[in-house]
Amino acid sequence: MMSYLTLLAGIGILLLCGDVLVRGAIGLAEKLGIPAIIIGLTVVAFGTSAPEMVVSVRAALADAPGIAVGNVVGSNIANILLVLGLPAIISATQCNQPLVARNAMYVLGASLLFTAMCFAGPLTVWHGVLLLVLLFIFLFVSGKAIVDEPCREETQEEIDAIEGVVGVPHSNFVMIAFLIVGLVGLPIGAHFTVEGAQIIARAWNVSEAAIGLTVVALGTTLPELATALIAVKRGECGLALGNVLGSNLFNILAIMGVTAVVTPIEIPEQILRMDLWVMIAVTLLVFPFALGHLSLTRLPAIAFVAAYIVYVTFAITPRMETTLSNETQLDPQSLSYANNASFGHE
Repeated sequence: MMSYLTLLAGIGILLLCGDVLVRGAIGLAEKLGIPAIIIGLTVVAFGTSAPEMVVSVRAALADAPGIAVGNVVGSNIANILLVLGLPAIISATQCNQPLVARNAMYVLGASLLFTAMCFAGPLTVWHGVLLLVLLFIFLFVSGKAIVDEPCREETQEEIDAIEGVVGVPHSNFVMIAFLIVGLVGLPIGAHFTVEGAQIIARAWNVSEAAIGLTVVALGTTLPELATALIAVKRGECGLALGNVLGSNLFNILAIMGVTAVVTPIEIPEQILRMDLWVMIAVTLLVFPFALGHLSLTRLPAIAFVAAYIVYVTFAITPRMETTLSNETQLDPQSLSYANNASFGHE
């Protein structure tokens, strides 16, 4: 029971401190006179990815690569199937945002590159540097394209609408307090999350990768899901696809880039066998909507959510069977040892 409370507490701290850090960082950026679009592309984007980033770095340092990589791969799968699917069941999602088709190509390219890196061997500092360089190129190109839009007005409401960020502090004291709470709380939340996930993985007889791909990934995806549902309530569901694509790109380039720079990461065999390919497949699912500027309506949205439920089931079940099978192979020896010990006592 304590392991579940530890995991829930860790995810709760991550979500709270990540939100507080974003608000404090936006307040600081506004004080410094940074344009709203730059805040949206950098401060907000990095801040909302902070929970996933600290979890992946912490997991990698704790020798739990399954959680580190599974968190990112699982989050990307959940973003498309769940974060896009659930809101579209309530209200159709318009996929006609500017540059959405180009960003879909970026996400697919990053997914294919990341998959190739994983199959080439452990992720090292050089892989991380390459991913981060690509991230900065993307930010520069995206920022230039948006700034060059004619008659563009930059407002705080723009960030609120896109990322669901409200309650930005303007007092210096509150701003600093937000930043301190966020920066101190995130590592604490990551510690509890990783520790709880490792204990639960052992208790369920599943791999750490399975927990990272499902429980941890879903927990760290909650901010994106909440933002998407709020956007539907506000009648701004057309922004959902662009936000999901941006989040997935940051997950690969920023989170895995930083994590690989901090420490080498071994890629678990089960993620190589199935989950990376699922990530690429679900990325391809958005192309008909992005390229054709189609609406994601209720029927395909239900199919997206159903596909996620099926994926989670398969993500855990095969690993559980494999683990139990391995334990069963040891049972004769264990039984023999137990019998011998029993005869010795007699």
